[in-house]
Amino acid sequence: MVLPHHLDEAWPRLIAHHLQWDSIELHSGIADDDTGFADALAARPALLDRIRGAGLPMVPWGRTPKLDRLLRATDDGVLAAVQRFESKAHAVALFRELMPACPGIHVRSQQRAQSRRDLARLVSTATGAGRPVVLKSEFGVGGVGTVIVTPPDVAAAGGARALLRRLAAEERLLPGNDVLVEPYIKPAGRLGDLTFDAVVAADGGVHPVGAAVMQVEGTHYRGATVGPGVMPDEVAARLARFGTEVGKALAGHGYRGWFDVDFIRDSSGRIEPAETNLRLTGPAVAFMIKARLDRVRGPGHLVRVLDELPLGARLPEEAVFEHVGRLARLCAVLDVLVLPTLPGTAFEPEPTLGLAIAARSLTVLDAAESLVRAANAELAGMFDHLAPA
Repeated sequence: MVLPHHLDEAWPRLIAHHLQWDSIELHSGIADDDTGFADALAARPALLDRIRGAGLPMVPWGRTPKLDRLLRATDDGVLAAVQRFESKAHAVALFRELMPACPGIHVRSQQRAQSRRDLARLVSTATGAGRPVVLKSEFGVGGVGTVIVTPPDVAAAGGARALLRRLAAEERLLPGNDVLVEPYIKPAGRLGDLTFDAVVAADGGVHPVGAAVMQVEGTHYRGATVGPGVMPDEVAARLARFGTEVGKALAGHGYRGWFDVDFIRDSSGRIEPAETNLRLTGPAVAFMIKARLDRVRGPGHLVRVLDELPLGARLPEEAVFEHVGRLARLCAVLDVLVLPTLPGTAFEPEPTLGLAIAARSLTVLDAAESLVRAANAELAGMFDHLAPA
């Protein structure tokens, strides 16, 4: 395991224990905020030789030309497909091509702003008619670069142009990205944000992994739930049918590897694909933990990943480890397993913690999440008096 920032070896040892993995060889702290991961790896020839000589496949979180060259895994077809279909515009164009063959899937309209003036016009026209819109930076990731704009937002800012100037200044719309304008679709509660994951194998075959229910706050991904009963079978079948067709199309464009398609489901049950991600994503963690637990502890697990649980303050690593241990003991009463997934974010300027919880029923999983959030809020509350007024 090779990570840019420092991580104590106690964390992967804990995960390896619960998932019955062999020991994990960890190399962390190889890069900082000023040095990209690939550049930092290139500066460590011994580590690079160790990776190349391990006889194991290297699975990066996402493919880049520089990293591929380092690992001698360059495939121009894969990289070209990544660059093309990570674009939210090209993804929607692909969805439109596939929609006629997939009943029950609808693709919303999308317009590319030709200029800042054109963008202001599109926003003014929609919000002036009382319709909220979604502004998407073409290559945003994880909700970054995506903004929901409502008629009250425009009015409060003094008009569309003033609002767009503020969004640009705050870099909520990513510099250097074209902006795409779509009608806003309100997700329908717990089953509003959905995703389908699959793998395109080396021979081009598409192998479905499964469908998940995502937790999204505003436009930002915060976690996902996988396992039996998380959504109606009919909904999961629609996602799988369309997602598999997307995978076949991606394979035809040269892509190989993990991908997902994200969907929005509204209160009427209408399902619309939003984007495709040609890389590992947050739900992939839940799927892989579930697969391993089903293998070593028997089938039937539900797994929920919870990202960015606020901690309230940057804590010593020992304190974070103790906190995770307390959460594990609280959830063990419910026969729920707790696994740290993002312990390193506890040391960011705005410290958070990422966890996975695993149970055998949705009711128990929900109860465990309530326990975890309550305990985390209690910890964060200890530092409220330190917050600036």
